Amino acid sequence: MTAPRTSTVPRILIIGGGFAGMECAHKLEKELKPGEAVLKLISPMDHQLYLPLLPHVASGVLTPQSVAVPLRRMLRRTSIIPGGAIGVDPKAKAVIVRKINGECSVERYDHLVLTPGSVTRQFDIPGIDEHAVGVKTLAEAAWIRDHVISQLDLAAASTDPAEREARLQFVVVGGGYAGTETAAYLQRLTSAAVRRYPGLDPHLIKWHLVDIAPKLMPELGPRLGDKAMDILTRRGLHVSLGVSVAKVTEDRVTFTDGRELPCRTLIWTAGVAPSPLVATLGAETNKGRLVVTPELTVPGLDGVFALGDAAAVPDLVKGGDAICPPTAQHAMRQGWAAARNVLAAVRGTPLTPYRHKDLGLVVDLGGIQAVSKPMGVQLTGLPAQVVARGYHLGALRTVTARFRTAANWALNAVAGDDFVRTGFQRNRPATLKDFEMTDAYLSPEEIHQVMADHAAGRSTVPEKPELAINLAAEL
Repeated sequence: MTAPRTSTVPRILIIGGGFAGMECAHKLEKELKPGEAVLKLISPMDHQLYLPLLPHVASGVLTPQSVAVPLRRMLRRTSIIPGGAIGVDPKAKAVIVRKINGECSVERYDHLVLTPGSVTRQFDIPGIDEHAVGVKTLAEAAWIRDHVISQLDLAAASTDPAEREARLQFVVVGGGYAGTETAAYLQRLTSAAVRRYPGLDPHLIKWHLVDIAPKLMPELGPRLGDKAMDILTRRGLHVSLGVSVAKVTEDRVTFTDGRELPCRTLIWTAGVAPSPLVATLGAETNKGRLVVTPELTVPGLDGVFALGDAAAVPDLVKGGDAICPPTAQHAMRQGWAAARNVLAAVRGTPLTPYRHKDLGLVVDLGGIQAVSKPMGVQLTGLPAQVVARGYHLGALRTVTARFRTAANWALNAVAGDDFVRTGFQRNRPATLKDFEMTDAYLSPEEIHQVMADHAAGRSTVPEKPELAINLAAEL
């Protein structure tokens, strides 16, 4: 356990190195005077992951390094604790951390910035926890690419028509941006790859995009939503709306409309849920997200700020009752706003509310096909693709990441795809729990016990050995 406090310098502790957390730390480094505060960041990863481009990684268009911005390239004055926050005790102003090697510590704070992000939303559907994989981490993207190519390899080598059919049907659940882009990019990958498999009939490869909503990406509006639907169906994707999954087994998916598909690949992108860490605070929530003020403070918890996917931040531009959507655009800007308010709290000056007008939406469907809505202007085709990729390049936080990404796009456009299984994930269990560590957090009772042991000089923490294994596998 960490030593007791010996200094009066304010301690600022940030949980999470994603868009919101890294931007907050980066802004604080610029604004804090030397010696004004101690700044620490807790993250199991040593990088900020640019989530919107994970479908490009899953399809092999981009390398993993392109979308992983090293935290130490951005942060020079921040101490980075390599581990996951598994519990928060707001009364003691302490966070329980399990490091990537399994060691545990208690980190004290004066000001806490909660940006633990989100996990893939699951429902009580038989088989989802065993047979579905999400698109939230680099490990998941790498696993999906290997898995999809392995299905082509195994189907080409099989003489059993039923096995071939099951291996060549792929289901993506979730008609939002992540699901639509994932289905679009992976369908392009398999369409290009099948030309290298002379024994496979291209018509046997079928991609299914399923969503319970009546419209595809309703946020785009009817015109752009219909255009995206038209692009996907012309490519041969089977889009089913108003339908969800009723049951999943190792080699079959059953839909709520009664259809059954022989299938060995289920990619689950049916929304996100706030990090389970939120539940350890005992604070008020709105649909699982922490209720916060416009200044990003958590009512009733002294010194605690929350933002990003885990916080229900009021959207003042749309009225006090609206909540900011969990997008990268809002998370980055909330990070800047939180830094200003943490700095104000340290210096004893007034806090300011967060306010940001959404700049628009971009959906990259691969090649020259995209739909975009920057500042309300509706674009399709090449102009939309230029806007989409220009936005992504601008949002990446380093010149190196921008250069790698642009170079990968150019190389893929000129040379085409490569169909290589890396094998990095072949022996790893592939479920949502395995990749996203949703069962790694402590209960309120366990947090109370840990803090009591810590106060008594003991360092016992409830055993959850799988956390160390999973965190280490992510690096």
